[in-house]
Amino acid sequence: MSKPFAVLSLVLFSAATALAADKPLTKLTVQLDWVAEPEHGGLYQALAKGFFREEGLDVELIPGGPNAFVMPKVATGKVDIGQADSTNTLLQQAEGLPVVQVAAVFQDDPSGLLIHADSTVHTFADLQGRTVIARPEWAFLRFLQKKYGLQLTVVPQNFSVAAFLGNHEAIQQGYFIAEPYHIVKAGGKMPRFLSTWDAGFRSYAVLVTNRKFAREHPAELRAFLRAYVRGWQDYVAGDPAPAHAALKAANSNNTDEFMAFERKMIVDEHLVTGRDANGGPAQVGRLDPARYATQISQLEDLGILPKGKVTVAKVMTTEFLP
Repeated sequence: MSKPFAVLSLVLFSAATALAADKPLTKLTVQLDWVAEPEHGGLYQALAKGFFREEGLDVELIPGGPNAFVMPKVATGKVDIGQADSTNTLLQQAEGLPVVQVAAVFQDDPSGLLIHADSTVHTFADLQGRTVIARPEWAFLRFLQKKYGLQLTVVPQNFSVAAFLGNHEAIQQGYFIAEPYHIVKAGGKMPRFLSTWDAGFRSYAVLVTNRKFAREHPAELRAFLRAYVRGWQDYVAGDPAPAHAALKAANSNNTDEFMAFERKMIVDEHLVTGRDANGGPAQVGRLDPARYATQISQLEDLGILPKGKVTVAKVMTTEFLP
């Protein structure tokens, strides 16, 4: 290559880079399902380390809570993307909400049953006749009752561990990456956990978007998911400090001790990378159509989901994943 041509190429490359840098960022809003905690670590890592900006995106993460109203906001276009769980999303998709599931947050939703360390309950069969503190509409309870022939008394949950701590035979629905920390911090022993996946009920924690948004902004959605997957890979395998600093800024209740605890639970249980034989960094964000077929069948068998109301092809897609 001649020197004048090389210089010209360098000038053109520099000019193109400058134009790309000057291009306005595309704004995207993401509604979280809960207050900002390490369960959103990959999103905050991508935000803090500039992965979204590198993809030309200006991403706003909106913390949630008990009344986050993720699905209505996504369905009506008030936000572009939301975090939810695959089970409840399937039920709302069956009701006609125009949303589609596009990526996994956790390969297995970490909701399950918290059991005291010294409880006489050790297996799902041991739940027979017990009282469970949980959301009455939780599909997993119906699944357990049918699979194991259980009779359960359900006491509505109020997002507190006080009732659990006051009764050593108490059984409570919980997000096992978070509640155990609060139980131990309040003076209790580290609880045991009966997981949904051990019972064969394998739902995802997922990202959802409006069908109209996916149809009209495929490039932006792909760019978002590239940065998102990169953020989770970096958070679980690298230094989580950038995400934790951002999480502290978003939620003053996040202590270093709590964030280290929750991240360790996420990593140790392979929630992001997957516990199956194909688990690993390449599995981050992935959705398996076969698992959706199983979940749809399970919900139909329970009478929770009307038969034939939804299909795998209608409720989820992998086309936007990197």
